[in-house]
Amino acid sequence: MAVKPTDYSPLVIDYRGDFLAGVDEVGRGPLIGSVVASAVILDPSRPIEGLTDSKKLTAKKREALDVQIRERALAFAVAEASAAEVDQLNIYHATHLAMRRAIDALIPAAEYLLVDGNRLPGHELPGQAVVKGDARHPAIAAASILAKVARDAQMAELDLRYPDYGFARHKGYPTKEHLAALSAHGPLAEHRRSFAPVQRQLALL
Repeated sequence: MAVKPTDYSPLVIDYRGDFLAGVDEVGRGPLIGSVVASAVILDPSRPIEGLTDSKKLTAKKREALDVQIRERALAFAVAEASAAEVDQLNIYHATHLAMRRAIDALIPAAEYLLVDGNRLPGHELPGQAVVKGDARHPAIAAASILAKVARDAQMAELDLRYPDYGFARHKGYPTKEHLAALSAHGPLAEHRRSFAPVQRQLALL
C-alpha cells in the first residue's frame, strides 16, 4: 500500500551519493531465535516496484521482492544476533549488533545509513534514524523485506524440527498457541531465556 504524503513528515536526507544503505530488523518481539537485520544499497538505475513495509505484504509478494532485491541491488547483506546474544546483551543492544554486522558485510560499502526506528545502531558511518522508515524510503523497505524473509525461513526450519510448537504460524511471537506449547512442552534451546514467558517456564522445571 502506498504511503500518502500526509502520513508522515517529509524525509530530508543530507546525502546525494549512490551508496546509501537502508537498514532494518525483524524479530525483536519473538520468544525464540535470532534477531535478523538487513542492509541494502539499491541501484538507482534498476528500480524495484512495490517496495514497502514488509508487514504490509503477503508472504508470496515478499518472497518475489526478495529475489528482485538480491538481483538488482548494488549491495545487500543479512546478519543476525543469536538468541544467546539477545540474552547476554538484551534485545535492544542485540538488535543494533545485528544491524552493525549487516552494514559491515556490504560490498561495496555504504557511505550513509537510513535506519528504521528512532535510534542509530552505533555504527561509525553517518546516517539518520527514520520512524516508520520501512514505509517512507525504498532502501529501508528493501532491508525489511530481506530480513523478514530470512527470519521466516528460520521459523519454518524450526517448525520442521519441532512441529508441536507451531512456529510456521506464529513465527515465534508470544501468541496463545505459542504460550500453550511452551507450557505443555517446555522451552527449547533456541528460546530466549531472558524473556519473561520463557523465564516463567524455566522456573517451573
